Amino acid sequence: MTQPAESRIAVVTGASSGIGAATARTLAAQGFHVVLGARRVERLEELAEEIGGTALALDVTDEDSVDAFTAVIPRVDVLVNNAGGAKGLAPVLEADLDDWRWMWETNVLGTLRMTKALLPKLIDSGNGLIVTVTSVAALGTYDNGSGYTSAKHAQGVLHRTLRGELLGKPVRLTEICPGMVETEFSLVRFGGDAERAADVYAGLTPLIAEDIAEIVGFVASRPSHVNIDQIVVKPRDQASATRSHRTH
Repeated sequence: MTQPAESRIAVVTGASSGIGAATARTLAAQGFHVVLGARRVERLEELAEEIGGTALALDVTDEDSVDAFTAVIPRVDVLVNNAGGAKGLAPVLEADLDDWRWMWETNVLGTLRMTKALLPKLIDSGNGLIVTVTSVAALGTYDNGSGYTSAKHAQGVLHRTLRGELLGKPVRLTEICPGMVETEFSLVRFGGDAERAADVYAGLTPLIAEDIAEIVGFVASRPSHVNIDQIVVKPRDQASATRSHRTH
């Protein structure tokens, strides 16, 4: 990959749509050369051309893919662990083990693979930042969501553990825990059922991807001595994972 000399480099996973794509635009506007990673390379290439970034194929569930992706990045100043998602909404009694494996591979082990691979370069940058996008599901539970909430809890604990392990190293860590954000999230969770996905946000005003991207940009622009440990952000209409105000 090529990038302007002396440019700071930000890596964003799950960058082909939603929060990842919006974050890439925000960081590029702040002067970062953004390396975009996702499986949908065509989308990545369009976005990379738009923002002057670099598009690289990435599947965070595949060790070889992660190794190939990270090997060509010369330095890293910011890592945004955004790749993740949910599949299904089933009670434990009816749990689909394949859905659970996908959620744990994508949210937990995907974050581990990327962080482990890029951590030496983040330290070497002298002012590294790891932003992990978890969820309010990393802080609580709800019926029929144990596959996703358990994965997000594990992802959050992985990230929070690093805060202590890296104490004294020049790396900051921020966890962002969004509530309802209208992206492709629910479409993936419900296997492409657009009507069911739309119902999740019916009767209220959800967050949008740009809302989360602006928070990432704020965190990335703080002075090196400022560590914002955790940000929980929800729509005004949402009090918790299980309680919202809807007009209908």
